Amino acid sequence: MTEIPTPDAPLRIGTRASPLAMAQATMAAAALRAAHGLDPAALVIVPITATGDRIQDRALAELGGKALWTRELDVMLDAGTIDVAVHSLKDVETLRDARFSLAAMLPRADPRDRLVVREGLVAATIADLPTGAKLGTSSPRRAAQVKRLRADLETVLLRGNVATRLAKLAAGEVDATLLAAAGLERLGMHDIGVVQDAALLLPAASQGAIGIECRSDDARVHALVAAVDNAPTHAAVMAERAFLTALGGDCRSPVAAHAHYLNDGALRLDAEIFSVEGADHVAGHALIGDSEAAAALARRLLADAPETVRRLFAP
Repeated sequence: MTEIPTPDAPLRIGTRASPLAMAQATMAAAALRAAHGLDPAALVIVPITATGDRIQDRALAELGGKALWTRELDVMLDAGTIDVAVHSLKDVETLRDARFSLAAMLPRADPRDRLVVREGLVAATIADLPTGAKLGTSSPRRAAQVKRLRADLETVLLRGNVATRLAKLAAGEVDATLLAAAGLERLGMHDIGVVQDAALLLPAASQGAIGIECRSDDARVHALVAAVDNAPTHAAVMAERAFLTALGGDCRSPVAAHAHYLNDGALRLDAEIFSVEGADHVAGHALIGDSEAAAALARRLLADAPETVRRLFAP
């Protein structure tokens, strides 16, 4: 029988200290409490400020990539200062240290983007934005997709947590931005922005998914966390991450990938890769029947891609 946490020896849950990250850690704690009938005091949330949250005036790629969101939590998890770490999986490197195990994923929320515009501007889609409008984003994927749809739009760097980006939008620094629908929902911002069609703005790999990691050698904690794993989410997200692994590239490389279930239960992976400005791109899909299917799709897209796209990836 697996030993469960108690108030005297609580499970320590590490998370970034941003409001969204804290909300997600709270969701993970609630799932663990429900699965094991735990006393609320048997779980303790340990927030930290990640490097990526401290430095917000430069693009993520200039600062070291996605490791900026996980570095501090990795150190704490490896040292045993925390027992698990809760992540937004789209912010987690595809290739992870073998010392850590992704033991569970919570049920995935809406993976799509929402378009949010400044006060006084009416626009439900990218097509509705006025000529030359400024759209703020820190995502190479979103920037490339927007430029592909509307070459006249200006994309400018917009970093920070959700509140910071909304404040910059309200201040008129940009006319519009794209935010993850899942994050807005988790923050209770149900009426902010308009959900965009995934056929036009294919989501980022892992968007909307929350992962819970533990140390690979900690069998007790792994068993506790695995009890809250959502198998359909796990399979879909791992297909997206396998695609990214085979594709290569880094956080400068514009790529979208979304796995979803068809009515017959089959898992379909849709994917796109872009040139930096979005003018060139290649798209495709595959049914995921085994671990090789996502990698095969990546190889096929690279083979079909023009040089302007292919040079951004290094499998």
